[in-house]
Amino acid sequence: MTVDRPEPRSVAASAAVPVTGRVGVAVSTIPGVDELVALYAEGDLAGRVVGAAPRSQVRARNLPHAATAVLVRDGSGRVYVHRRTETKDIYPGCHDVWAGGVVLAGEDPDQAAQRELAEELGVRGCPLTPVLRYWYADEATSYLAFVYEARYDPDRDGPIVHQPAEVAAGWWLDWDELLTRLADPTWPFVPDGRATLHRYLALGHPS
Repeated sequence: MTVDRPEPRSVAASAAVPVTGRVGVAVSTIPGVDELVALYAEGDLAGRVVGAAPRSQVRARNLPHAATAVLVRDGSGRVYVHRRTETKDIYPGCHDVWAGGVVLAGEDPDQAAQRELAEELGVRGCPLTPVLRYWYADEATSYLAFVYEARYDPDRDGPIVHQPAEVAAGWWLDWDELLTRLADPTWPFVPDGRATLHRYLALGHPS
């Protein structure tokens, strides 16, 4: 497989790789403020771990790492949108449709996806489907994105409960309304989330 490897700290991203399958449930406790983050070989879609560093150093030096992104949809196909708090260490106050975060040292990306979904939205036990993997890089961050979709069932998964330190508000939107808002330049939306959503749609989703 040929991999397009981004230049370090560039705004380009490597080619996405669609993935399939189901992910099991694994939820850990909420980490500390400066937890140890796994470092990944930049541009390597295989996800080769090459070290670890405190989160503060990963942010300050824009070190290549991995992060998860989970798109939550309900039985009607709507998407759960949330607004990040003003205290987030990256893209504060922006809207997003992806629940996720960095993969910690010694953590499997599938476990990280379940952990972050539980931490941010309080959703536990919801099966996840991997949909794609690609490298994202800009001036603020450089990471291998492990992207999933979750079909949320409130009877099975319980209510959505925001992590107050991370999520300021959240609501459901139909796809058409979401795309209309994304076209509005005055609606602040995280740049990496926008890039991931474009790749998700390019693969033929939603379905």
